Amino acid sequence: MEKDCAQRAFMEYVAAYDANNPRIALKTHHTLRVAQLCQRIAEGLEMDQADVDLAWLLGLLHDIGRFEQVRRYDTFSDARSVSHAQLGATVLFEPGDNGTPLIRSFEPSGTHDKLIRSAVALHSDYRLPTDLDEQTTRFCNILRDADKIDIIRVNRICPIEDIYGVSSKQMRTSEVSPACVECFYQHRCIPRDIRVHPADILLSHICFAWELCFPVSLQILREQGYLAQMLSQTWDMPQTQRAFDGMAQHMACELGV
Repeated sequence: MEKDCAQRAFMEYVAAYDANNPRIALKTHHTLRVAQLCQRIAEGLEMDQADVDLAWLLGLLHDIGRFEQVRRYDTFSDARSVSHAQLGATVLFEPGDNGTPLIRSFEPSGTHDKLIRSAVALHSDYRLPTDLDEQTTRFCNILRDADKIDIIRVNRICPIEDIYGVSSKQMRTSEVSPACVECFYQHRCIPRDIRVHPADILLSHICFAWELCFPVSLQILREQGYLAQMLSQTWDMPQTQRAFDGMAQHMACELGV
């Protein structure tokens, strides 16, 4: 695999979309960062160079469905449109106008098609299937860790409106659902179907930290410092403020972040 060729193919693909749309820019930069995070995690796991490159490629391809999602539905909400992960697998592997699937622009040999398709299609699932082989599970977890780490970063550097589709005031005045707080203290991710309020979505991203698979992933998260910033956000609702103050103390004790 030639990384330069793969990255050039990605930028050519993205160029077909509206560069003035902040969501397109957001996902372009997110994708490139996730690819680098996948590479760093794989290196931290002392994988050989071919596997490090494959991990990087998974990061490059994981959100390829987001661009079509924005073009077709003008949203990043899977609930209001389609699964961006499943759409990404379709975009990559369905034959194009010339009969050749897009994936051949990134990985000409086809050697890793099954693994790539699984990793892209499953990267945003609440849980991975239990019947995946060991290699696929390992690469899926590298990608999922990298994606979670950068989503936490994006929460702090991008406007709330671009990420959540709500105003800063709506976020500040949000309640937080007891069921979501319970998930936090159970040290698990929050299922989409129990999220009600904007603060629930922010908390669901914080909870990504509980389910990172590799020590190197948690190390990167500590270095970045964005998680503590998310937990220290101020709220106009006293009950929301109290809940987040308690959760910040708990996560600092448990994870040192």
